[in-house]
Amino acid sequence: MVLMAAKTQRTERRADALSKERIVEAAIEILDAHGESALTFRALTARLATGAGAIYWHVANKNDLLAATTDDIIARVMTDVVSGTEPREAIRAIALGAFDAIDAHPWVGARLSREPWQSAVLQIFESFGGQLQALGVPERAQFDCASALLNYVLGLAGQYAAATRLLARDTDRSAFLATVAARWAQLDPTEYPFVHQVAAQLPGHDDREQFLAGIDLILAGITAVR
Repeated sequence: MVLMAAKTQRTERRADALSKERIVEAAIEILDAHGESALTFRALTARLATGAGAIYWHVANKNDLLAATTDDIIARVMTDVVSGTEPREAIRAIALGAFDAIDAHPWVGARLSREPWQSAVLQIFESFGGQLQALGVPERAQFDCASALLNYVLGLAGQYAAATRLLARDTDRSAFLATVAARWAQLDPTEYPFVHQVAAQLPGHDDREQFLAGIDLILAGITAVR
């Protein structure tokens, strides 16, 4: 009985010392450096110099851990939106924060696109909804407007998730887009007149600026509804 009590006390002390925040932080470091496939409990135990049991005390499995890491990244985005900001600018800040988070952590895009009604997605949805209410959008239109904004962000997440699956981590963006643009330029201009027209713009375009332009188009439509 004494041995069992001592063992229990040691386990509790170890679990207390290793917080969930530390586990999430270490998991994010692994995900950023090596991608989702590298995130294993063995890798975590090595990085944290602890046993698997101490980690399982806080997270049930890899899916639980991925949810926690994604929640942490998105929560930072929501926290960074300054209170008192004009609703339209707050919506732009939320959207750009999501863009920057997905750009910096491509695995977040994969996670968001794979499970669209997880907690992290609901954080974004709630934030958009609150700002739409503050903007004075009629209640009957709030759901549609918030969904349009959210779906636009999830579309970005899906693109980054696909790029992560299909392209090597060290792919040169400019060179890759130049190759795609060259392919577009070789298409039949009578069949693809618009693609031919914009092919030259593809290699040098700024993804972030283009994303924000889309948000502004949605906001223009929301203003019309309001």
